[in-house]
Amino acid sequence: MSITPSERERRTTRVLRIVAFMMVTALVVTMALLGLIWQHNRQQSAPIDEKSSAASATPAAPVTLERSAAPQPDTSPEGKARRAVAAMSVEERVGQLVMAPLFAGSDPSTLADFISSRHVGSVLIIGNWTDGTASVRTATDALQSYASENNKLIMATDQEGGLVQHLTGPGFDTMPSAIEQGSMTTDQLRQSAAVWGGQLNQAGINVDLAPVMGTVTVDRASNAPIGALSRDFGLDANGTSEHGAAFVQGMRDAGVGAAVKHYPGLGAVTGNTDFTADGITDTTTTLDGAEIGAFHRVIADAQPAMVMMSLATYQAIDGSVPAAFSSAIIDGELRGKQGYQGVVISDSLSAAAVSGTPADQLGVRLVEAGGDLACIGANDYVAPILDGLNARAAADPAFAAKVTRSATRVMTLKYQPGLAK
Repeated sequence: MSITPSERERRTTRVLRIVAFMMVTALVVTMALLGLIWQHNRQQSAPIDEKSSAASATPAAPVTLERSAAPQPDTSPEGKARRAVAAMSVEERVGQLVMAPLFAGSDPSTLADFISSRHVGSVLIIGNWTDGTASVRTATDALQSYASENNKLIMATDQEGGLVQHLTGPGFDTMPSAIEQGSMTTDQLRQSAAVWGGQLNQAGINVDLAPVMGTVTVDRASNAPIGALSRDFGLDANGTSEHGAAFVQGMRDAGVGAAVKHYPGLGAVTGNTDFTADGITDTTTTLDGAEIGAFHRVIADAQPAMVMMSLATYQAIDGSVPAAFSSAIIDGELRGKQGYQGVVISDSLSAAAVSGTPADQLGVRLVEAGGDLACIGANDYVAPILDGLNARAAADPAFAAKVTRSATRVMTLKYQPGLAK
């Protein structure tokens, strides 16, 4: 069969394409082989130190993402207090809000269960302790032994001078009355208070429930709680604030806290709140008056450890309840307007002035109003006050939050001098 010219041309084209493909493939393979041979020869001829350097090269460190620094814990007393309280049970927090009494002649072991099992965090050394600093120190050391190593007790007493000096005997000076202290210069009073505070420190006392900051505005003899007992400085409001600050500072110089009392003042009532519910309504004290202003200046300038609330009723401020139960006075004025965020302690809740309130509600009403520490002057009130606080905290989350805030303020006070760790 004959082949046409067009068929011959197509066959020739296919042959040429095949030949071209084979030649390109051979060229690529040849170049690849030459590259391998060149690389092998280069490695064989490289200097010894270059090989060594390549072999010993340290691999690059892995890349890490930069992170922001972890937040550091707040090491202030308040920061430590918040963490400590967060780790407490409700019962432990409630215990920090109670100051139980130990009377002269009583065995410290009578409070052992309250401190170790019910977490009471403060003790009031009360009565006529006449055997001197060593005797009081024995009692305070025993009481502290019942407390946790990391959370020791606030140990308080009433050591004003004159008729109100609970601790006497060897090692304790006989303190002049407050009205005599008012005749000193402020420098003299500060120096004297530092001496008296040093004696308290030696006895294991870390808070003095003094000075009285009331300014007597009525006949002294008719003012049963203060003027008749010479418990005030005998000065006007300005002099009272200056001498009160000197007393607070002198105590601090000795390592002892002070509690100014009885806010907003007992200088205009006739009845003594410890013994009666009559004659304890103040009709003259106002929020912008000089008498309450004396407290405010000392709180701002001297920064006392505590403010003690009066059990009188103040008609021109909040005539419905005693000051210790008044949110208008504590949360509204003292904390809100004046900015005080320290410990607010009550006057003794076993006093006659509040005897109409059920015992298990006394601490509740104090904390509801913004107070922190229930001072108790009779042993049979301790358990009911603890029970009432615990019951209300268990039933009312809003109240439990107030208990937490109060416990934090008390623990902050403890961290400041190292009572808590």
